[in-house]
Amino acid sequence: MNKIYQVYQVSDSTGETLDRIFTALKAQFSNFESKTIHYSFTRTKNQIDKIISKSLSEKNVIILYTIVDSNLSKYLVSETKKNNIPSFEVLGNLITDFSKLLKQEATRIPSGQHALDKEYYKRIEAVQFTMSHDDGKIVNDLNKSDVILVGVSRTSKTPTSMYLANRGYKVSNIPIIPNKNLPEALIESCKKTFVVGLVCDTNRLLDVRRNRIHSMHEDRPGDYTNEEEILKELENSKKLFRKFNWPIIDVTRKSVEETAASIIKILDILNSK
Repeated sequence: MNKIYQVYQVSDSTGETLDRIFTALKAQFSNFESKTIHYSFTRTKNQIDKIISKSLSEKNVIILYTIVDSNLSKYLVSETKKNNIPSFEVLGNLITDFSKLLKQEATRIPSGQHALDKEYYKRIEAVQFTMSHDDGKIVNDLNKSDVILVGVSRTSKTPTSMYLANRGYKVSNIPIIPNKNLPEALIESCKKTFVVGLVCDTNRLLDVRRNRIHSMHEDRPGDYTNEEEILKELENSKKLFRKFNWPIIDVTRKSVEETAASIIKILDILNSK
């Protein structure tokens, strides 16, 4: 039986960054079983003492931490060494290296990435815009979008839109509905706005739609889960995308993050021209 590691994620902020880094790290090890314990907003020695005390009562503890206060970080290091607990600092070396490269001291302010600055409000505005423009709800101002996603039902338009919105992009998504024309506003907007077509493997889309109906108890027409009709929908959508020369992304084997990364990459290339 494999060891189950107790991974303590100790952060002086929300712990979001640390959690994402650990998720990426864990994916590299197929036989790594772990239980994650989060310690957010850790900013005092007393809090660290409690964490160390807790870790001594458990087996196979690993401590990952992001603490920008150098004195507090050193204290955690000394305590883990004293008690033979493996600990790894996630951002420390990177901050130090950047400080040397930029020839300036880091602020060492916890939650610096969550500051209520211009970028923060830009993301909030993007999320609000994207939510109100989901599934073709609003089409009269599509030209205000940074990205417009188009695709048949269940091609990950909404989750991809929301992920991009959290990165600061205003996104509209428009569903392709059989026997129904696309909004005229989209055809006009696509001359100036970046549009991406999303497609998916037929069998995969069939499974997703069936699962959706089953879990949500939706009442849908029979064609919605008919394999031949789904194939027609996808082929027609591809023809449409080619007609307007829109980039096509196949989301079959892509996570939402990977799809979004592909879209951002294309956007960056277009913006650099």
